[in-house]
Amino acid sequence: MAKIKAGVSLYSLQDQYLTKKMSLEDILHYVKDCGAEGVEILPDQMLKGAPEISDELLADWKRMIAETGLEPVISDVFLNTNLYKNRTLTKRECIDLLIKEIQLANKLGMKLIRLVSMVPAWVIEPLLPYCEKYDVTIAIEIHAGMAFDVQATNEFISEVKRLNSRYAGLVIDTGIFCRRFPRVIREYEINNGASKEMFDFCDALFEKGTDLHAESIRNGGKLPEEFLATWKTHEDQLFGPLCDGYESYPFEVMDDLLPYIKHFHMKMFEMTPEGPEYSIDFKGLVQYLHDHNYEGYLCTEYEGNRFTLPGKPTVEREQVAMNMKYIRKCIDEICG
Repeated sequence: MAKIKAGVSLYSLQDQYLTKKMSLEDILHYVKDCGAEGVEILPDQMLKGAPEISDELLADWKRMIAETGLEPVISDVFLNTNLYKNRTLTKRECIDLLIKEIQLANKLGMKLIRLVSMVPAWVIEPLLPYCEKYDVTIAIEIHAGMAFDVQATNEFISEVKRLNSRYAGLVIDTGIFCRRFPRVIREYEINNGASKEMFDFCDALFEKGTDLHAESIRNGGKLPEEFLATWKTHEDQLFGPLCDGYESYPFEVMDDLLPYIKHFHMKMFEMTPEGPEYSIDFKGLVQYLHDHNYEGYLCTEYEGNRFTLPGKPTVEREQVAMNMKYIRKCIDEICG
């Protein structure tokens, strides 16, 4: 059996759930039919009352998991520090919330929690006794726009290395491995009034093996003047600063992090009819991970849904099916 497994994050099908086109049970059966071995869930989206769900809902979850044969892989957790209008949560309150998330993951049969990017590093050490008690690992997401040049991310990585516990690690989001600017985003923003020239500039950077984020860092943390010169419309001013959220790190950036990497979000914006994702070299990533003896899940995370053109239906189901087919093909060809 291959050490690298394929799963689906239910983030990918959130519009189907929100618009009641599919129930949670429908979605679990669907991703299983698409070839998923495991499932990643956002409890806040699909489990009422999370992190304190009812016994009835928990029993229903266990029934659905048993019926589909899916492995409960990872729970996506957000640390909501702004629950009150007049203050942020104290450290004690933050820890107490995350303990509840650890307990929920354990009840759901999951041994891994993804902490959203920018969760502070000081949460790790006080949570470790609870991670050990409930056999649940916590892992920060390394996400585009919040990756290796961000202080909070590096502080978390340093703390993971210092503590050197199997219960603390990292989740890598493949949005940091873009090789082209996502076409669906370009089309969506141009439809909103953005200038074609702004995206042409980003495309030219990718062709050179770099990206807007890297160029901004080299420019002292400021967007290049040549990029700003392409702005012509109000939409350019709104979306232009967000163009640096599509980064082009080499896979080798993970070389010293592999012992701590617990999971991958296979972020994708557009699966093409030919097979590959338009922006990201998934086959190259699977080869890199196989060569470095990675063992764990690659979970489809479709984000192109948020860039659906007005009047067009979302294609979450189709994109998830195409991505699963392609990822499984890559795993089969490379890993055997």
